[in-house]
Amino acid sequence: MELDNCACRYFISYSGVKLPLKLVNELPDESHLENRNTYFRGFFDGNERLLLLEKLVYGDVELRHRYRYHANGALADAEITDADGEIDILRFDENGAAIAAG
Repeated sequence: MELDNCACRYFISYSGVKLPLKLVNELPDESHLENRNTYFRGFFDGNERLLLLEKLVYGDVELRHRYRYHANGALADAEITDADGEIDILRFDENGAAIAAG
């Protein structure tokens, strides 16, 4: 996943359970991270689509979501890595319906 041309922004939390997660309470810049134990880092493409989300706790990545999108903008897949390094991949059709793993 190419992130060189993506905007990296920082957030306090997220809302909802639907993927991709919606990051909320954006922090103005990195200088506001100094006294935070937990925050979220999001990488956005030129269309403001979230490509990578990381939850950082005491400087370590505790959760990671990588998102890919269909040409129509609908979520194509989400690769979710938990604190133990376990990876789940969820796939979606162009209408947003989950595709059964198989």
